[in-house]
Amino acid sequence: MGNGDLESWGSTKNRGAPPAAPPPTSHYASSSAYDAESSNKQWTSWLVPMIVVANVAMFFVVMIVNDCPKNHNSSLEGDCVAKFLGRLSFQPLKENPLFGPSSSTLEKLGALEWSKVVNGHQAWRLVSCIWLHAGVVHILANMLSLVFIGIRLEQQFGFVRVGVLYMLAGIGGSTLSALFITTNISVGASGALFGLLGAMLSELLTNWTIYANKAAALFTLVIIILVNLAVGMLPHVDNFAHIGGFLTGFLLGFVLLIRPQFSWQECRNLPADVRSKSKYTVYQYVFWIVSMILLIVGFTVGLVMLFKGENGNDHCSWCHYLSCVPTSKWRCDNR
Repeated sequence: MGNGDLESWGSTKNRGAPPAAPPPTSHYASSSAYDAESSNKQWTSWLVPMIVVANVAMFFVVMIVNDCPKNHNSSLEGDCVAKFLGRLSFQPLKENPLFGPSSSTLEKLGALEWSKVVNGHQAWRLVSCIWLHAGVVHILANMLSLVFIGIRLEQQFGFVRVGVLYMLAGIGGSTLSALFITTNISVGASGALFGLLGAMLSELLTNWTIYANKAAALFTLVIIILVNLAVGMLPHVDNFAHIGGFLTGFLLGFVLLIRPQFSWQECRNLPADVRSKSKYTVYQYVFWIVSMILLIVGFTVGLVMLFKGENGNDHCSWCHYLSCVPTSKWRCDNR
């Protein structure tokens, strides 16, 4: 692990650049031929708010453990920020510009670190790092994105499927991150958030026939994804967690968010007061099977490589550019 300061100073990878808000829901408005009763059915969203509460509560715990006034040497790095908060005060901005704890506190409480996962057999860090954040700015951005993206998905598909998506996408992001970033620690929920964003894309594709304005929705969603992944290529941002979470969520969307489709030819031939029976299509079954195979193979290969202590950069010499592109203004240290 690097010995630098928090975030961009070498020891903590911020899973920053959380996904932007999804396209307006009007882009996903049901077609007039879609069954009104089915399209209007919504679950009450409670899991996403609970995840937000859990993340905020965990951040308070981290700050209490951090206890900057007691554990920080002000003569070396400067005074703690907002000292009137007592134990909740933040590390000096030179150490952590996101108004948060020290990297050593995050490491102690479960940040993702390659050496501890591989050599210390602490696989639980693949999960715990999802619930940690590097600062107020970090957690605020992630939780706002989670509210915008997650509540809509939970209302449409229920808490079970969204919960599974969130956790598996987070673990997928952590796994890819640990494979390629072996010298820094990483924290944040952005991998899980990118998983929800990827699931939105695959849900649109697999349920293509039931949506109106689908071309506009697809274009908007792709632009949002590309912009966020591009921002993740800036230094000190763990874009591997973003990519791993996105790919996991994209594949899970084909598996978990599939909807029965209507036979439009039958709809046109039936009287107006008679409903057409919905059904799954061949391409939906193909997407489901292929996605399940890729998920099983991907997780198996990734976890086997990780626990064997392999470095993903040894198998892909250019992959580190996916997380940071060096320029004359900054250097990258993603390996």
